[in-house]
Amino acid sequence: MKELAHLNKYFKKYWSKLLVGLFITIIARVLQLVMPRYVKESIVVIENFMDGQVEESAAKGLLLEYILIIVGAALLSGFFTFLMRQTIINVSRYIEYDLKNEIFDHYQFLSLNFYKKNRTGDLMNRISEDVNHKVRMYSGPALMYGINTITLFACIIPIMFMTAPKLAAYTLIPLPILSVLIYYISKIIHERSTIVQQYLSTLSTFTQEVFSGVSVIKAYALEPSINNDLSTLAVEGKDKSMDLAKVNAWFFPLMVLLIGISNIFVIYIGGKQYINGEIASSGVIAEFVLYVNMLTWPVAIIGWLTSIVQRAEASQKRINEFLSETPDIKNTVLEETPIKGKIEFKNVTFTYEDTEITALDNISFTINEGETVAILGKTGSGKSTILDLIARLYDVTSGEILIDDTPIKDLNINSIRQAIGAVPQDAFLFSDSIKTNIKFGKENATDEEVIEAAKNAVVHENIMGFSKGYDTVLGERGITLSGGQKQRVSIARALLKKPEIYLFDDCLSAVDTETEEDILNNLKKASKNRTTLIVSHRVSSAKNADKVLVLSNGKLLQEGNHTDLNSVEGYYKDLYYTQLSEKKKTKKLLPYWLFFYIFERLTTINYTLNAMNEKDSMDQEEIHSKVLRAGRRTYFFDVRSTKAGDYYLTITESKKFTHDDGSFHYKKHKIYLYKEDFEAFKENVEEMMNFIIEEKGSEVISERHQKDFKKEEEVKVTEELKPTETESFTDVSFDDI
Repeated sequence: MKELAHLNKYFKKYWSKLLVGLFITIIARVLQLVMPRYVKESIVVIENFMDGQVEESAAKGLLLEYILIIVGAALLSGFFTFLMRQTIINVSRYIEYDLKNEIFDHYQFLSLNFYKKNRTGDLMNRISEDVNHKVRMYSGPALMYGINTITLFACIIPIMFMTAPKLAAYTLIPLPILSVLIYYISKIIHERSTIVQQYLSTLSTFTQEVFSGVSVIKAYALEPSINNDLSTLAVEGKDKSMDLAKVNAWFFPLMVLLIGISNIFVIYIGGKQYINGEIASSGVIAEFVLYVNMLTWPVAIIGWLTSIVQRAEASQKRINEFLSETPDIKNTVLEETPIKGKIEFKNVTFTYEDTEITALDNISFTINEGETVAILGKTGSGKSTILDLIARLYDVTSGEILIDDTPIKDLNINSIRQAIGAVPQDAFLFSDSIKTNIKFGKENATDEEVIEAAKNAVVHENIMGFSKGYDTVLGERGITLSGGQKQRVSIARALLKKPEIYLFDDCLSAVDTETEEDILNNLKKASKNRTTLIVSHRVSSAKNADKVLVLSNGKLLQEGNHTDLNSVEGYYKDLYYTQLSEKKKTKKLLPYWLFFYIFERLTTINYTLNAMNEKDSMDQEEIHSKVLRAGRRTYFFDVRSTKAGDYYLTITESKKFTHDDGSFHYKKHKIYLYKEDFEAFKENVEEMMNFIIEEKGSEVISERHQKDFKKEEEVKVTEELKPTETESFTDVSFDDI
């Protein structure tokens, strides 16, 4: 029972309700005792009438009076029994509520190491199965029936001994035997209940993992294997539950047997006493039979109560194991501490406790307030660990981390985490609306703020593509969205918070290069004067950073800005040119069909490309545009420069593509060019065009198009064609030109 002592604080909390329930229980059981007494009196009246001692009218009057008393007492007993359940059973629900909150709060209080050592299914089972069906039954029904049993025993046994001591003694002989049997059986129940509860945790963990990874299971056609594993678990669980059920099955048959023996004693011994004149009336036998049957359920319930208590103790022991866990990260500063954003690592070494892998090895660096820092390195080099340490999800093994020149351990943990907007590597979204997910970091945000954050994360258009827009409810873990969309919603959530420190952990890995560039440009604006750390495998994420940290095997390999690191031999420069060559391979080819129509206007394309080459000396906000009419089609060329000095080339075709809902769009071809790629891109375009003209020209230009070209009048297009109210020339409607 020592494990269940944890619940005493809740019994003290609701002592007034329990006290009321106790008095109501006593009243209900005392009223229940009226019936046996007046049944005996009724039999006495009948015997007296048969002996001529009472007249018929008087006998009828007495019998009617006794019947009304019995019925009234039964009704009152039923009413107070209802009140008894409304008080004591309700208390068990209150305790269940409080205990679940205590466990959940403690779960959130524990460090990440705890969750690495324990499975989700086991955590869920302890807060649901153990609390719901074991501990609550102890704090409610078991308590109620325990009070009920004690009250009946306290009332009935004295009455029986006062009425007929010898008969009462014989009647109660089976009860001590029952108590001994219960004692031994309860020990077995306790052991087997613990085993069953442990199995249920294993089953919960297995099913939770299967449901979470159902897409992988289907992709690899593992359904038969999973079914076999579940069947094995089910058979094992059945065997364990049957072992427990076999022991439990002994209780009620033993109760019925022993109560039956008591009834035999009442009839046999009571009959002999009545014949011998030791008891005045046969009504005493009837009274004792009713008492014995009234004791049937309380005696039987002893076994059930014992089983419930043993199960509750086993479950509470499992709960206490987790409640006794202490977090590795302790908040030693209770008052709030303001955070500005300066971060300093001094000879920091960190080793993961569960794997004993040293993720960081004696690294030191300083990030000034408002700086943007990119962290690059191979997988497993310790990039994400740096972000976890800044958020104080772990404490360093050795060395020291300072925030605003104060040791991180001397700062309030809540203040640190409230000052951080983190986007984890594995974007996690809750099964709620998109709006609620974005507002997770700022619950009182307005719809306008949510939309602004989504636009900065370049996910607004994707959200509006859903029928319910921002009110779209996501599946578990955000399964409704693609990987890139989940990442961008997570970014919007961080941007909405507007914290002092941004931590982006490889959160652009699932988006394309063009979208990445847009997001990075928006992040630069949103994170102005805010400390920002960006973990990435792409050099493009690091080009605009104030500082770049390159990690390798937990050590700081290089430190500097993009220009500095790109001017010296090393990992960063090698990575930059490796990714640059990959960009060239993927971006240098344009669709052949496009040039089949415009090869005669090669000079126009060259004019557009030359404008790109001259763009470095122009204002970055200026946009160059050109219109090309070729046969029955018109092509719009739009070139814009990014803040990094790279280029967007958009070619839009005047062919409409109509959707089912009647809306339409024009086909666009977008190319993103690094400025270093320009010459290679231009040479490849010229080579492709020359190939078409020299070797395939006569085949690809149909007779109809040749006529169209001959009939077409030369159209002079000036560069002033760009509308004044649009940000880009590609935003112009074809119908307006």
